[in-house]
Amino acid sequence: MEFSLFLHYILLLIVFALSFYLYLVFPQQQKKPSNNNVDGFRIYPIVGALPDFWRNRRRFLDWTVEVLSNSLNNTAYFVRPIKLQGLLTASPSNVEYILKTNFENYTKGKRFTSILEDFLGQGIFNSDGDLWKVQRKTASYEFNTRSLRNFVMDNVKAELSTRLIPILSRAAEMKKVVDFQDLLERFAFDNICKVAFNVDPACLGRDGTAGSEFMQAFEEAALLSSNRFLSVFQLTWKFKKFFNLGTERKLKRSISAVHKFADQIIRSRMEEKTDKKDEDLLSRFIGNFDRSPEFLRDIVISFILAGRDTTSSALSSFFLLLSSNPNVQRNILKELEATRALSGKKIGDTYSFDELRDMQYLHAAISEALRLYPPVAINTKACNVDDTLPDGTVVRKGWFVTYVAYAMGRMENLWGEDCREFKPERWLENGICRHKSSYKFSAFHAGPRVCLGKDMAYIQMKSIAASVIERFEIDVLDKDKNPERVLSLTLRMKDGWRVRVKERITGASAVES
Repeated sequence: MEFSLFLHYILLLIVFALSFYLYLVFPQQQKKPSNNNVDGFRIYPIVGALPDFWRNRRRFLDWTVEVLSNSLNNTAYFVRPIKLQGLLTASPSNVEYILKTNFENYTKGKRFTSILEDFLGQGIFNSDGDLWKVQRKTASYEFNTRSLRNFVMDNVKAELSTRLIPILSRAAEMKKVVDFQDLLERFAFDNICKVAFNVDPACLGRDGTAGSEFMQAFEEAALLSSNRFLSVFQLTWKFKKFFNLGTERKLKRSISAVHKFADQIIRSRMEEKTDKKDEDLLSRFIGNFDRSPEFLRDIVISFILAGRDTTSSALSSFFLLLSSNPNVQRNILKELEATRALSGKKIGDTYSFDELRDMQYLHAAISEALRLYPPVAINTKACNVDDTLPDGTVVRKGWFVTYVAYAMGRMENLWGEDCREFKPERWLENGICRHKSSYKFSAFHAGPRVCLGKDMAYIQMKSIAASVIERFEIDVLDKDKNPERVLSLTLRMKDGWRVRVKERITGASAVES
């Protein structure tokens, strides 16, 4: 095995040497597409875009912003060795075409599903065709029920009042440094487990540092699975998996822990005799499907990915942006004060569904954070039949087509010269937060696969944001340092987000300061 590994790395060394030799010899060489309608990624003989990809793979999102913003129609071809070819786009017309107009021609595809199959199995985020449709149909019905909405609201209020707020209050009293991203992830994990499975893992313990083998394993499995996409050669991770080496060995161990936790949840739901189990999402799936435990396990993992990683990612970015934009924070405080004045509520009272829904400025501020830091920053489809996109870009069968939501939020032609600024006002018209096209603001995906939990996610995020903002001020430790982002299945701050929390001074002076 050691000799095989040695040969593998020797081969990689040879290829890298060839790549950088060509990078130096042909610095301006670029293969132009036949329709010559895009510019962008530099394509070299034999190795394609590999040299630049190697150099920029740790900053892949920012690299795509640079390339796509300088490409005609914000679309560019991308080629890597061993028949890995396709394009990246930040064009709303192209996004609408692949996600809606010609939806049937752009599926997850074998390459995408095979990379994530070990982790996500055949869950809703990693399936096509009838298997996806039957999951989508059941989930769509359940997400539209009033009982589920009430169940979600009750759980968020309970988690806030008994865990997150007391933890922040103690941290403020003790002047303790906390990892705010970690707290939000634990909050989201406890909440989704209650809503989806009626299980309370209590990760957000009394001091906010309760350990969870599952949470750590889930985070590692998501990161290592997504890193397969960024492998310089796809054969690398397959080789490691076959011989159970390195990161693939870690991934196998993490997935095993994830599966163990999910299997325990399924057994508990199957054995539960009370009628209360019908409130949670998993029990409703069990009642509507005659499927294997493995299939139900895939559903459990999909729910956790959707409920934990996305909302915590969005809220982490929201609070980070808020910390450097005091004017936005003041406007939110004014809106909260106005809401309390109408309802007679005091600071600390929970807000109702209707009150949260009517908070227009807070909705705009969260949307603005999602525009700049979409939790799912990049999404890939596979082309099934030769096609031509609306801007004239030719796509061949078997190519990947990737839209980059992170880059779309940074396109001047879409959002103006101030596109990199945190400006909630861009969403407001006469005080009302106006809807933007899902193909321009694609944080919740779009078309037939648009996020079913979008409205629920907004309500949860607004409830958390309102409760925290009206009580606490967040003092960032490294104010001049923008946290590095990790491109996992969702966008995360690499080393967490360390802050100090202090009680907010209440009253008119706090709003007007």
